[in-house]
Amino acid sequence: MPTVDAHRPTTDWVPDRLLDGFVSAPVGPATLVRRADGLSAPRGYVLHVHGYNDYFFQTQLVDALAQVGLECWAVDLRRAGRSLLRDDGGPAAGAPPHFAASLREFGADLDAALAVLRARAGGAPVAVHAHSTGGLTAAMWTHARGVRGPDALVLDSPFLDLTGSWLSRQVSSGVLGVLGRMRPLAVLSTHPSVYATYQHVDAGGRWEFDTRLKKPEGQPVRAAWLRAVRRAQLRLARGLAIACPVLVGRSAASGVDSPANPRLDAQDTVLDTRRIAALVPRLGPDVAEAVVDGGVHDLLLSAPPAREAYLTAVTEFLSARLGGDT
Repeated sequence: MPTVDAHRPTTDWVPDRLLDGFVSAPVGPATLVRRADGLSAPRGYVLHVHGYNDYFFQTQLVDALAQVGLECWAVDLRRAGRSLLRDDGGPAAGAPPHFAASLREFGADLDAALAVLRARAGGAPVAVHAHSTGGLTAAMWTHARGVRGPDALVLDSPFLDLTGSWLSRQVSSGVLGVLGRMRPLAVLSTHPSVYATYQHVDAGGRWEFDTRLKKPEGQPVRAAWLRAVRRAQLRLARGLAIACPVLVGRSAASGVDSPANPRLDAQDTVLDTRRIAALVPRLGPDVAEAVVDGGVHDLLLSAPPAREAYLTAVTEFLSARLGGDT
């Protein structure tokens, strides 16, 4: 694990430019975010990790965890979210947003964030909550860190496999192996995210977020990034040994990402939830599932009944696994 000055970022907190009542601070090329007042004596901490074409704005997670005595921070990874808006340009500037040739780059950001939280926690447990590609990254990182990793891991619709048939996934893996090396920045796909568009208040959705950082028009998918994702997925498929307890949340159903889908607000329209379910046992020896009826891809952005069901599952899991009084 790299050496990190865990105390330095605490002197650099400034009012967050995106969320009232929050502060943010650089930690290497990434950016930490937390509520300004925090909890007086939290019994543990949780670090939230966003997905692709995303950043932290899901304050409902912070509120729900606070109700059970857990303080939630978030990290906007290098080349994502607030790390793209930093006045210094960010130490990871110069590459396309969200790009990495290896998920280990983002793992270094998680190392730094965990070091800061461990120093703050003073011996209290620290868990990680991670969504989509962030969930894949966090799973691989937690596996690699072993007992030095977080004390519990929650994955919200993790990107554990590509969509499509077995044959199409095999072909994609072979093509990516070559193209990712030869033309790392080649754009493999770029199309609007109906899911993101539908969620935003401007389209009648329930959430207000910065469309520079979570783009309704979508974020181009580049060859080396998808190659890195696929290499991690194939490694996961062979079986991991995550040392801490894991909770995997997913929607009960998948559907097409189309305005014509009448259940656009009640299905995962980004990933195939059947593939998530099939791979859950490969994560480690202590894994539980939370299957959410009516959940969307980011379960935290679901309609109230589904969102509350997911948050209840998360708070009960962490309360039980992190110990202490509820």
